[in-house]
Amino acid sequence: MVANACSRADDTCGPGGPVIIPRVPEPELREQDVDPDPLRQFDAWFREAGAAVAAPEAMALATATAEGRPSLRMVLMKGYDERGFVFYTNYESRKGLELAANPHVALLFYWEALGRQVRIEGDATRTTAAESAAYVRTRPRASQLSALASPQSRTVESRDALEQSVAEIAGRHEGSELPLPEAWGGFRLVPQSYEFWQQRQDRFHDRLLYTPGVDGTWTLARLAP
Repeated sequence: MVANACSRADDTCGPGGPVIIPRVPEPELREQDVDPDPLRQFDAWFREAGAAVAAPEAMALATATAEGRPSLRMVLMKGYDERGFVFYTNYESRKGLELAANPHVALLFYWEALGRQVRIEGDATRTTAAESAAYVRTRPRASQLSALASPQSRTVESRDALEQSVAEIAGRHEGSELPLPEAWGGFRLVPQSYEFWQQRQDRFHDRLLYTPGVDGTWTLARLAP
């Protein structure tokens, strides 16, 4: 009996032994290929992510207390433009209170199917009441009821108590428009830096960092992986 030479776990084997498979060209992130404006570069990547992942708008949001103790959670980005990146929350939730005490924020988008990450850091401020109200009215009625009934991040008696609160509010406003939640609305992060990360083979990833330059431009630099 002839021993198969393909004995290691990382070998690709055929009937006659190892099969050599050529490397498929991998995505690259080169300075000459990216947009000089990081928002336009984000928009290009975000559109590609929309065709590859279920929720490209999902992002990790890091906040911290005034003393610098961090916390992290997943939220949904609800818009972006030249003014910044918008998300919504209860202003009395943990993240809402931390943002009131410390506006420094970090966002992370991770699109595994594309091997890409985008990190954005900056300061967050509240959106206007009119912006928040306009967004609330786009939400499904059940989601509006949840925002009215839930004292986000605070201890509650039980799930049943929350559901009873939703039912009571729904009953009071049956057949009419729901009131706007008083302590609920948006934040807008104004970016102070962007980092674009492209996965490469052998952990030798590409990382490009945008930081503010002069006259409203951005400076581009490469970071070591």
